[in-house]
Amino acid sequence: MANTGVRPQYLRPQSLAELFACMREHGPGARLLAGGTDLVVRMKKGYAFPPAIIDLKRVSELRADITERDGCVRIGARAVMTDLIENKSLPQHFPALVEAALVVGSVQIRNRATLAGNLCNASPAADTAPALLAHGALVNLVSDTGSRQLALGDFFIGPGRTVLAPGEIVESIDLPHPAEPTGGAFGRLTRRHGVDLAIVSVCCVARASGERRFAFGAVGPRPFVVTTRQDSPLDDVVAHASPISDLRAGADYRRAMLPVVARRTLSTAMQRLQASREPRSRDNT
Repeated sequence: MANTGVRPQYLRPQSLAELFACMREHGPGARLLAGGTDLVVRMKKGYAFPPAIIDLKRVSELRADITERDGCVRIGARAVMTDLIENKSLPQHFPALVEAALVVGSVQIRNRATLAGNLCNASPAADTAPALLAHGALVNLVSDTGSRQLALGDFFIGPGRTVLAPGEIVESIDLPHPAEPTGGAFGRLTRRHGVDLAIVSVCCVARASGERRFAFGAVGPRPFVVTTRQDSPLDDVVAHASPISDLRAGADYRRAMLPVVARRTLSTAMQRLQASREPRSRDNT
């Protein structure tokens, strides 16, 4: 697409009503700006030329906090990665999500990048997606015609594509509190430490009942989750992956390293599961 040289309109709605009016006026070509860590880079490189940029940071109904609500943790659409990392309650039940947030870009990126934006980009290698999938996250969507909630696994369609309808946005993400002791862990493989995208990423959540939830990133057209029992062979679990070759790694290398990373995360998840059960054991003695 050629650069037209026309500067996009920059809009700062104050409410959802104003936001939806802006989205209707400027159509699907308009781009929403939350943290801007992806959009601004794409514009600088000449990959995106939106007619309008709609800044979400002043929309009063879109929250930036992390709260307890109806048996779940609700993460507002404007919450950034640093908010997840510094939250006091998330490490207890959702340590894998904190681990994933810690490897998103640099400190500066984590101070700007929102969790909702990370999901809406729908990158197959999005670091937070496997952790949210393994923990059974729900996405709350809203438009000027109403709201709906769906499982995160139903949110992604393919690379860069989600089920978001025209005029619809992510309002928040819900993480249901586990009903039994669990242990979770996130791991990934990159070419270099730090800001590089994952070659392979895995989250494992182990439950006391024997259920194991493995969620994978960068080894398919979208992040996905596989639910198994504790006696299921790991080779059967990773067989669901369909990696490709790209600039970061070849498909064969990804296929070879996936079970290695999966075993590491499973081991850590099992250790954390055991640790979560120890206080209960002491209470019952």
